Amino acid sequence: MSSSRVPATPHNVEQITRIAQDYEYNPAIALKYWLRTANSLVKEAEIYEREGHDEQAYLLLFRHAQLVLVNLVNHPNAKDEPNRQGLVAAEKQVKINIEKLEALKPRINKRYERHRQLMLDRESRKVKSAHSQNDSFQLRNQGLLPDPALSDAAQPLEAGENKELAVKIAQKEINRRATVRRESRQAAISPEEERIRRTGGMWGDWERALGRQDDISHRIQEVRLHIDGPSNGDPLPRQNLATRNANSTYKYPIVPQQRPFNAQTLTVPKSLSQEIDTHPPVRPAKEYIQPKITYEQPPLLPNKITSSAPPVPQKEKPAVAEAPSNQSDLNPSTFTFKPSAYLENGTPLRTVFLPPDLRNHFLALADSNTRRNLETCGILCGTLISNALFVSKLLIPEQESTSDTCETVNETAIFDYCDSEDLMVLGWIHTHPTQTCFMSSRDLHTHCGYQAMLPESIAIVCAPSKDPSWGVFRLTDPPGLKSVLGCKQTGLFHPHAESNIYTDALRPGHVFEAQGLEFETVDLRPGI
Repeated sequence: MSSSRVPATPHNVEQITRIAQDYEYNPAIALKYWLRTANSLVKEAEIYEREGHDEQAYLLLFRHAQLVLVNLVNHPNAKDEPNRQGLVAAEKQVKINIEKLEALKPRINKRYERHRQLMLDRESRKVKSAHSQNDSFQLRNQGLLPDPALSDAAQPLEAGENKELAVKIAQKEINRRATVRRESRQAAISPEEERIRRTGGMWGDWERALGRQDDISHRIQEVRLHIDGPSNGDPLPRQNLATRNANSTYKYPIVPQQRPFNAQTLTVPKSLSQEIDTHPPVRPAKEYIQPKITYEQPPLLPNKITSSAPPVPQKEKPAVAEAPSNQSDLNPSTFTFKPSAYLENGTPLRTVFLPPDLRNHFLALADSNTRRNLETCGILCGTLISNALFVSKLLIPEQESTSDTCETVNETAIFDYCDSEDLMVLGWIHTHPTQTCFMSSRDLHTHCGYQAMLPESIAIVCAPSKDPSWGVFRLTDPPGLKSVLGCKQTGLFHPHAESNIYTDALRPGHVFEAQGLEFETVDLRPGI
């Protein structure tokens, strides 16, 4: 096992809440997309907490509360009947999560204080032992002794160098989660109770503990949710903070009287600014531009705690970990996969591990359509493990196809299935039966909906009759994502002014094919 451990500097709750509030909210985006975003935040927080990443779990749960209670309840579509059930569920989830935030808060602050005190002690010893070459401070500084304040941090790994280990960790964890779901269903636990156990822990009769349903809002207002001002450590600089004095206390948003929920992602801090030389795949000489889909999509929300400076390229040898011989050692909380790529604005992207056999399997399913010159599409679903995203399901939705388009039908069935199986939507795959491998304007607008909900979302294009026959793409950000989100052009075919509106996500990028990574196929098409 590699001894290279470079854990992030701990943050206190005050710093995390500032980061959590740093996201873009646009009320012009349809509420149903924001509700899916909120749902995704809870799912990710649940996994991070289970793996012992308290800071990340706190950030996502706080952001969920902020989004729902401050923004979504005041959304222009909040009173529309189709959204009411979702909003009510979202507020109910916040009430559960507030208890979790209170439980996480002392653990996070304690770790931060331990780290801060260790740094002060180190500085003191450094002064006292300036002429000593063998004291414990120097040994620890060289990585020869463990850092007691950071001993519980996961080992950071390079995704490209540890694909075999990633597959083993994923297989064990995915099987474990499937077993838990199966046992819950066999025990006749309702889907609602299973969701509460999964996302909020078993709190017993929490409504009775908090008082009558009508008094829950009042009870939450009384919960002591103040956070002390910054303690002997500079808070992380942020740009989009709620207006307040730097030394004032902060309270969680107040739960209003009833409103909605059920969703998938947001946007990342703008403070990072690293220029990356990315070039979109070469487009065909006469690009076939497809019709525009009118989307009102949610912006991207940061799902990582990031520093205020651009990432510095690492030149040292990547950390390669030996796969533990004992399956019990494959604990997701033991490892964390480092970001393997960055958006054009410098925001880190978590690694997406992709089964190499998935593409050929999808092409076999699409063969009858391909021979009739009809497009076919599928949804890439998966889960978050050790700070990486693993594609584990290929979902074929009900769809309507032409030679140039493919539209999903009955979106509700897709998201109901993902919720029941505790899956995240990680992107999509589709065919170009006769065209080359590129992202048409229609494809760009379609993918915008995925990437707006999750920054790491990918689009796989299969062009079996052309060379290259496939590619894995994402929108650039900037300018691609915001350009497509803001595109108001009408008509079936239209160009976009930017030349670098999308780029390859596989070579180089944040996507890695991992040999041996298993996946299942679920076909929702009627009669199949």
